[in-house]
Amino acid sequence: MFANLQKRIDTIDIVRGIVMIIMALDHTRELIHIDFPKNDPLDYNTTTPILFFTRWITHLCAPVFVFLSGVSAYLSILKENNLAKSRNFLIKRGLWLIFLEFTLICFGIFNDIHFNTFLFQVIGTIGFGFVILGLLLSLNAKTIAGIGIAIIALHNLLDFAPDSIKAMARITVLPGAIPLGGSRILIIGYPPVPWLGLMLTGFGCGILFLKERSVRKKIFIQIGCFALVIFALLRLSNIYGNPTPWETKQNTVFTILSFFDLSKYPPSLLFDLLFIGMMFLLLTLFDKEKTSRVDNLLKVYGSVPLFYYIIHWFVIHTIKYVILYTQGYTYKDLAFGFDLGRARGVNGLPLWGVYIVWLIVIIIMYLLCKKYRDYKVRNKQNAWLKYL
Repeated sequence: MFANLQKRIDTIDIVRGIVMIIMALDHTRELIHIDFPKNDPLDYNTTTPILFFTRWITHLCAPVFVFLSGVSAYLSILKENNLAKSRNFLIKRGLWLIFLEFTLICFGIFNDIHFNTFLFQVIGTIGFGFVILGLLLSLNAKTIAGIGIAIIALHNLLDFAPDSIKAMARITVLPGAIPLGGSRILIIGYPPVPWLGLMLTGFGCGILFLKERSVRKKIFIQIGCFALVIFALLRLSNIYGNPTPWETKQNTVFTILSFFDLSKYPPSLLFDLLFIGMMFLLLTLFDKEKTSRVDNLLKVYGSVPLFYYIIHWFVIHTIKYVILYTQGYTYKDLAFGFDLGRARGVNGLPLWGVYIVWLIVIIIMYLLCKKYRDYKVRNKQNAWLKYL
């Protein structure tokens, strides 16, 4: 069982590497695109199909990231074979991730030395998930998966609840904000409960990665196709699974965009079905006997996900400042916090420029991730490296 475990982790790293590369596209767009933030890429009145897709494809990232965090936790616990030690590690790592979210990562996103805005998003929700998962480890994996699936399937019942009930679900199930006094505010962009459902389900699916390759690939295809079929049927019906229905728009292209425009905040049932279904098909595609050069390249990103996530914000911001100063802006023109350190007024690059900068970012991140991965391999004895 353990002899083949490393190869299965390779498959996870490859798929995780794909979504991390895609994630950098979204953040590059936010920091550098000339239309941000005045035009929402998902607003049918102002968007274009290519801008919509640039934003939409990045929706794949967070659910895959969270789901595979659950899978990796299962495999790590299996290798450790010490329940108490694994529980302590998950809880400590979870609290560490939440701490990073509100410190280094918030600064990385907003570049605001005053920390007027605290944002609870993907790293924080993974940290929360690890803490809860650690507390649930006395349950078997099937029970944990059942809890996760129930959360995913049922939390959209809130769509039919009165506003008074929805108000009670703010912060935990629905997005919300908490004033912290003065100009400071805590924004819950990723309400933890719906994302917890994905992590717990991922944990329960960890056992699938222990099966023989031919068997697990068959299972992955079945799960992926089943999820996509259920997504299509529910979406066509407009009955349940997403707070907003799809509609007929001004033309066929925009009607198709409406069909695939799903709630991410929080992730709806249909959002989860579509993107987790896509993830299982990707896992099938990259689960091979021998890895290619492309696979090995992707593994570099996927093997150090937290390092990548933190550092890529600073890389994009650095390039952004170079662009702004080249365009004639100075430090006095910059607006931090919600404005992400961008200049007041029209600034940035058109969408084609965003794609060029994105390619530069992922090249830089490859070099940095490879150095850090090699450092981790050479210094396995350093326990602190498990936390980054």
